[in-house]
Amino acid sequence: MSETTPVPQSAAPHLIAPVEILRDFTTTWRVLPISGLALMIGVVSAYVAVALLKLINFCTNIFFFHRLSSAPALPGEAHLGLWVVCVPVIGGLIVGMIARFGSDKIRGHGIPEAIEAILLRGAKVEPRLAVLKPISTAISIGSGGPFGAEGPIIMTGGAFGSLIAQFFHLTSAERKTLLVAGAAAGMSATFAAPFASIMLAIELLLFEWKPRSFIPVALASITAAAARVHLLGAGPVFPAPAHDVVWAPAILFGCLLAGLLSGCLSALLTQLVYAFEDAFFHLKRVHWMWWPAIGGLGIGIGGFFYPRALGVGYDVIQQLLQGNATIKLILGVLLVKCLIWSFSLGSGTSGGVLAPLLMMGGALGAVDALFLPHQGPGFWPLISMGAMLAGTMRSPLTGVIFAFELTGDYHSILPLLIACVTAHSFTVLTMARSILTEKISRRGHHLSREYVVDPLEALAVEDVMRTNVTAFPAETTLAELERVLAHNDNPRGQRVYPVIDATQHVLGVLTRHDIQNTIDKLRDGKAGNVRLSDMLAKPPVVAYPDEPLRLVVNRMAATGLTRFPVVRQNGGQELLGLISLQDMLKARELSVAEEHHRERVLRLRVPPSLRWHSRRNGASTEDPRRT
Repeated sequence: MSETTPVPQSAAPHLIAPVEILRDFTTTWRVLPISGLALMIGVVSAYVAVALLKLINFCTNIFFFHRLSSAPALPGEAHLGLWVVCVPVIGGLIVGMIARFGSDKIRGHGIPEAIEAILLRGAKVEPRLAVLKPISTAISIGSGGPFGAEGPIIMTGGAFGSLIAQFFHLTSAERKTLLVAGAAAGMSATFAAPFASIMLAIELLLFEWKPRSFIPVALASITAAAARVHLLGAGPVFPAPAHDVVWAPAILFGCLLAGLLSGCLSALLTQLVYAFEDAFFHLKRVHWMWWPAIGGLGIGIGGFFYPRALGVGYDVIQQLLQGNATIKLILGVLLVKCLIWSFSLGSGTSGGVLAPLLMMGGALGAVDALFLPHQGPGFWPLISMGAMLAGTMRSPLTGVIFAFELTGDYHSILPLLIACVTAHSFTVLTMARSILTEKISRRGHHLSREYVVDPLEALAVEDVMRTNVTAFPAETTLAELERVLAHNDNPRGQRVYPVIDATQHVLGVLTRHDIQNTIDKLRDGKAGNVRLSDMLAKPPVVAYPDEPLRLVVNRMAATGLTRFPVVRQNGGQELLGLISLQDMLKARELSVAEEHHRERVLRLRVPPSLRWHSRRNGASTEDPRRT
């Protein structure tokens, strides 16, 4: 507590304790204006996504067809011969210079950078990043980079959401919500997948499950999907043949195996990406500005042998889902696409991961279709596609919903769920971090993606408070108190002392520091007649026995105090005990015990008549192991 000075008894303090109504959610009416901003961000992000897609097409036409056009173009259809090796190198050089002289935050595939902005920078994004990220991505993909546009669109949409939020008087949590709203809206507009975009936001970006963030993000995603209908047309983006309802055990077990194989490929690709990144970091004599050009050289060589591995590859995904993939296509994706994607991504260039993961998962599913039971064309590529996404990004629900929304195949949800959960389980158990969080961890910031109920929410003040406390009557003088403290240097380990009246009601709180300071100031001999009630300069902050510990911790953070008297809320403020920050650790101790303490609650009791008996030397003995 802060230093106090004596005040007249007439200035009787009143108890102060912020009273909060206990509810299921802490969301307030503040969510309405934030939702209004989210609706605006949804529209803006939809136009940003469309602009980025057109910019990618424009760059592709320039690099591969030498024409000024924003019409859709496929790098694999260009006939450049050996010159195809040089095109990605040129694109990598440009991206490297933009990163060096513009902003190095354009490097990477977008989602880790968005997570960093949310967790470490208060959801504040530089304005130039909103311009440089889409330009660098368009150049990278347009020059043949085997990336997807969705990661950079997520980052760009999030950047615009953050910029709009920065123009208003908002909290860091509200800026985070609007950044994620822009990211979800960008993905929703790109893939016509509003539900999956919301799930991606929940599983990867929000780091909370609260209506205050879910409602604005959902509204932004829905708004962007509605705007997309007028800008790009309605979904699904990759219409696939409808499949029958799957209940056959052979098909369900096949989904389990497909999920396991997708999890293995997910782990392999993650390790491969960061192995190449480590290799680039060992190029100490080469500045990182030149790394994207070296990555572009690998892209060009791979594109020379298999041109369809270049670019986003939406046409390849569509062919895989139609079930007419050739052996050349399958091998080209699994060998060439995997290698050039991981190599170039490890070089630090700008590009996304979702579309390549869909393509590589689809190719693996085409291999699965060679030995798993037939369930219609494109079924196993669809299942492996969702599982690949779930395993690599550790987002199983996003993988299920995303694959469904991309294809419109509702009957595949159950098989997708089996495969996605299996792939997710495999990578969770075998890998410490995902392809997204590994990059953040390498920058010195490890994070946990598990959502749990805080133990401070489950316990109340009365569960951990101390009831054996020392309190002093308000009429006690300093001389009397000094004698008491001299005999007992620190009664009951307390650092604060409630001051009570004759009816045990709390009038205030004093610290030993307060008392000593007052004694030091009044060395003229009058200090002994000063009563404790005269020293109560400010109303005390208290806690109530039925309050969740979360509220008390928040109160401590807001006031800077770490010890509160506990009083009866509707009983005339009668003193019941004390609670301190150290007492809060009891909640954590209980949580740790629940995680690690093992016990058998129920035991099997075998009736005596059923117990096994053996006769030795004519005597009946009972085996104690059977009881």
